Amino acid sequence: MEEETNAPKTKKIGLIGLVLMVFTSIYGLGNTTVAYDQMGYAAIMWYVIAAALFFFPTIMMFAEYGSSFKAVRGGIYSWLAGSIGERMAFIGTFIWLSSWIVWLVSEASKVWIPFAVSFFGHDTTQTWHIFGLSSTETIALCGIALVIVATYFSVHGFKQIARFAAFGGTITLLVTGAFMLMSLVLIVIQKGQLAQPFTAKSIVSSPNPQFSSPVAILSFVVYAIFAYGGMETMGGVIDNVKKPEKTFPRAMIVSMIMMMVIYSVGILLWGVSANWHSIVGGKTTNLGNVLYVLMNNLGMQFGKVLGLSHAGTITLGNWFARIIGIEEFLSDMGAFFVLLYSPLKSFILGSPKKFWPKKMTQINKYGVPAFAMWVQAAIVSVMIFAVAFGGSNAKAFYTVLTDMENISGTFPYLFLVGAFPFFRMKKGLDRPFQFYHNMTTVWVSTAIAWLTILFGIIFTEIEPIMTGDYYTAFWTIAGPIVFGIIALIFYNMSERRTAAALDID
Repeated sequence: MEEETNAPKTKKIGLIGLVLMVFTSIYGLGNTTVAYDQMGYAAIMWYVIAAALFFFPTIMMFAEYGSSFKAVRGGIYSWLAGSIGERMAFIGTFIWLSSWIVWLVSEASKVWIPFAVSFFGHDTTQTWHIFGLSSTETIALCGIALVIVATYFSVHGFKQIARFAAFGGTITLLVTGAFMLMSLVLIVIQKGQLAQPFTAKSIVSSPNPQFSSPVAILSFVVYAIFAYGGMETMGGVIDNVKKPEKTFPRAMIVSMIMMMVIYSVGILLWGVSANWHSIVGGKTTNLGNVLYVLMNNLGMQFGKVLGLSHAGTITLGNWFARIIGIEEFLSDMGAFFVLLYSPLKSFILGSPKKFWPKKMTQINKYGVPAFAMWVQAAIVSVMIFAVAFGGSNAKAFYTVLTDMENISGTFPYLFLVGAFPFFRMKKGLDRPFQFYHNMTTVWVSTAIAWLTILFGIIFTEIEPIMTGDYYTAFWTIAGPIVFGIIALIFYNMSERRTAAALDID
């Protein structure tokens, strides 16, 4: 592993700055709409459970990883290699990379919904047809075209696109604040009456018939975990935090409480304007467009209390949807371009070159592994084609994409969390930050977090099998398994190449 030297001095991050960094890196308004779609008010309980059993213990683990390996390139590969060895590190990080590839597959298809909403005020993608193909297949071809175009720009050092991500993050905060403010105004005007009744039963029972069985309900924990995903990146900034031994745990506690409250309030506030059965439960609402459906409805409900005409109410609803569509499109496009090369480049340059064919590690004049990125583009395009042309309708298509994204994004945490006790038992490491002060706490925290992740994944996979939906079940788990097998093949090939080179010498 290669060490970085002469690192530039940076301004230290304080408590408030770190809390805001956690929030902007993890929070997503769309997570609240997916939660409301799947579980209604009952999602609140699972978001609280996921925060307590997953978010807080794991982010402290990642802080310890990040502080001990801060001078080493490779990100989570370095964490795992320094804890459980190269083989498991390579497989775990390869699966982590696959989660971003699956995200690209999902986002290349979903991004056309905010694009359509930005122009028309509502989702029109289910009416898109070219060459006699279905809307799902048409969207898939658009997604493949986006992957090719975005990869072309990214391999040419299209760095300015990253500004879209920062701009989109700012707009997300503003839109979230506006949504909450308007919902609170609406509930005051309606004298506390909610469109979706809030009862003792609604706190534990979902209005969604697909989440009525115990297995389906328990599978929702993956959605809740995914809503807190991305916090492994926070472990890498601990060396830039003022008095990290005090500031970091305080910031994480504040962040956990803030995220729980904002997510819980957000889910609750969707019930102010949207009755689940009449707005969310319709055939045209799916996990890809539910955010825009709910925002459109919020605008219409706001128009009604303002006394607007029917036409005025529809127009206001469309503009609410357009605003969120523009925000999501800009944010998603910025993230799409950045994540085309960032995870791949980090892994390839951060892991030993012996693991890769020579062409995969070649860097072009823009500092980008161009060949590797085109290989990635081909893989993403094939996956988009396979999922879309599998015969699913739009609702099933976006459910599969969301489940794939959730499982693939959650699976790498099994490696990161599972490796933590071995990291703590490792001798000779500099440990400038330690939150867990004894091995008993380490093992208990690891067991709770690891089992929470594992059971969430298991129940998410079992649920479609029990209902006979083998198409969803296959694609949900295919990503981590297929990429895990590919990683093992790559590793074994590299070992044979290394052994052959030693024999020649």
